[in-house]
Amino acid sequence: MIICMGKDVKASAIIVAAGRGTRMGGIDKLFIKVADLPIIAHTVLKFECCSRINETIIVIRQGQEPVYTELLNKLNLKKHCKLTIGGQARQDSVWNGLNAASGKIVAIHDGARPCVPVDLIEKVIDAAIEYGAAVAAKKMIDTVKESDDDVHISRNMDRSKLWTVQTPQCFNRDVISKAIQTAKSKNLELTDDTAACELIGQPVRLVEYKEPNPKLTISSDLPYIEFLLKKQS
Repeated sequence: MIICMGKDVKASAIIVAAGRGTRMGGIDKLFIKVADLPIIAHTVLKFECCSRINETIIVIRQGQEPVYTELLNKLNLKKHCKLTIGGQARQDSVWNGLNAASGKIVAIHDGARPCVPVDLIEKVIDAAIEYGAAVAAKKMIDTVKESDDDVHISRNMDRSKLWTVQTPQCFNRDVISKAIQTAKSKNLELTDDTAACELIGQPVRLVEYKEPNPKLTISSDLPYIEFLLKKQS
């Protein structure tokens, strides 16, 4: 399915920020201050600076409205930004974000990925406008092995065909809505939005980008992210 629109189409950003931070010991990693601002503030400002975005939806946990409202007031954003409550799983949170968004194109992004370059956001949005679905991706560099028992190597993988995907993941709104509804109807809980597209036969365009775009997952990620943010600023 290819859905073409004009390149002047504006997109809605959906920033998924409703996670529990289980791999950070329960710490709310999005409010860790790095390079003078909380992680989530850096992420929001990247989409604020992107000319292809006309609104930002931040999907948060129940009860976090006051702390996010205070933060957004301090950031003094020019574009429309609103909060919506997430669901039990990431897929549910994305669905709630979709229902709160107004754009024909949506750019779904991890709140914990604050170093995303603005031009990468634009490239993935443009690819989604042309092809219906697109994702920021990198070719695999390391040799990859598969293990059947988590102890021994079972087989070698051909890395020339392997990619790692990141966010933003951008979609025509109708495409991702149908994809998530299909996943729900099959009782599937997917942690990657492009995987839902596979269920409906929607090709996803890989947008290769070689600059770093790390996600804060564990505490040892912080020094590198801080280095990149200071470099970008």
